[in-house]
Amino acid sequence: MGETVRLFFTVGYLGDAFHGSQIQPDVITVQGELIRVFRTLGWLNDQSGPHPLVLSSRTDAGVHVRVNGGIVDLERTLWDALTPRKMIRAIDDRLDPNIAFLTVREVDADHNPRLALHRTYRYRLEGMEFWSPPNLNAFNSWLAMFVGTYNATNFARLEPGKNPMRTVLSATPWMDGDRLMGFEIVGEAFLWNQVRRVANALFRLSLGELTPDEVRKAIEHPEAPVDFGVAPPEWLTLWGVAWEDEPLPADQTEPSLTPPPVGRSAERTKKGRWQHAAQHEMKAMLYNEWAALGELPLVFRKDSQ
Repeated sequence: MGETVRLFFTVGYLGDAFHGSQIQPDVITVQGELIRVFRTLGWLNDQSGPHPLVLSSRTDAGVHVRVNGGIVDLERTLWDALTPRKMIRAIDDRLDPNIAFLTVREVDADHNPRLALHRTYRYRLEGMEFWSPPNLNAFNSWLAMFVGTYNATNFARLEPGKNPMRTVLSATPWMDGDRLMGFEIVGEAFLWNQVRRVANALFRLSLGELTPDEVRKAIEHPEAPVDFGVAPPEWLTLWGVAWEDEPLPADQTEPSLTPPPVGRSAERTKKGRWQHAAQHEMKAMLYNEWAALGELPLVFRKDSQ
């Protein structure tokens, strides 16, 4: 290969279309799909190395992503011949429609997308069966328990050799007007399943199956194993990743998420149909976000200026 250039890109995707983000043999993943398209275009080849394209944050199957980031190394001559607009359109024409390739730009050769400032997740608790919104003051006090730097062993599927110390910068209610839909949590980096385990603890607190003292003890005493369960992935969205030179973009649209049925009419069949509709609404919300975030830059011909 000749001289190469490192490109940083942002991407979003619908998690239920893939077996997670990280490449795996014999199944469709986000990373694998991106590499396939780059190879189809002839931009990557056997000389590109075993890991020619890297994503910033790993997500499980079913987890949606508004904004993730990654890097890819390409030939300098190729990048010089393209514009971001041409590259994005060429990729978009061949990419699985459940992935949105949003932006791309040149960065330093040692740029590492995994070294992010923080990651923001949103979990829609109201999508879970039997959810009953608690008092907002109580909910805020529950969220506050998860903020800070602590050993998160009891709220993760801990991989061998992984440091369990994590810093959660904030945890706040996710609201639509006066309606509590779920929560937003911001941290430097999260352990495997950490946000979904926090979500399930909050859900069980709302049902009265757990007490705040039980959750607090699980945080303060990680040496005493407890398992509060894992919430389903389909209501979780990686809302975005922020880097020093790439801040998290603000919300582009107002969410249009229908509240769940309540009262005597909220029987199982109706709730199940609402859950299906709610999933489609979340996907529509993400497509609208991507339409705004991925607006292609205008390129003018020299002879038209």
